[in-house]
Amino acid sequence: MRVIIFGASGMVGQGVLRECLVDPGVERVVAVGRSPTGVRSAKLTEIMHGDFTDYSAIEPKLTGFDACFFCLGVSSIGMSEERYRHLTYDLTLAAATTLARLNPQMTFTYVTGAGTDSTEQGSRMWARVKGKTENDLLKLPFRGAYMFRPGAIQPLHGVRSKTAWVQAVYTATGPLWSVLRRLSPRLATTTEQMGRAMIHVARVGYPRKVLEMEDINSI
Repeated sequence: MRVIIFGASGMVGQGVLRECLVDPGVERVVAVGRSPTGVRSAKLTEIMHGDFTDYSAIEPKLTGFDACFFCLGVSSIGMSEERYRHLTYDLTLAAATTLARLNPQMTFTYVTGAGTDSTEQGSRMWARVKGKTENDLLKLPFRGAYMFRPGAIQPLHGVRSKTAWVQAVYTATGPLWSVLRRLSPRLATTTEQMGRAMIHVARVGYPRKVLEMEDINSI
């Protein structure tokens, strides 16, 4: 399987990249981003790209893939709806529409979030925007498209959050995570489980297009 990853330098993206590189069934990985991941592997090729609204300059490098793991995302805290919609909806659909045209047999997997509003009508701005993003991704002509809605995610295997205070919280609460996952599998997962689940779904599919935390952990 040949895969392309967006957001490989973020916490979820780091975990997905790591699982792709250790999976013997993944033969090639291309990471598209604005900055290097710092990872070295014979499987990995990195494409530095500055404009996430226009991929025309690198389209020849985006063909021949079986799966895309789209892990780009930002927090809505302190952000206007217009700005959040641009960074969440516009950038995701720009990449997805390009990939659907270039790789119609691709499986596209999008990391969204628990509580996303599929009706697009709720009171929470971020949930409405995520809901519209999910809905419009599902309309694109991919072989398959799956929306992953994780809640709390524990970073493993050296994966770190780029936000200092978030990483500090993960470090301080590390011993509690295994207990939380055992007691509440619907609330917490790990970067390893996320990566493995995304690879599995890209490889063999899943009965539901929208995967909640329990689906992710069961896979």
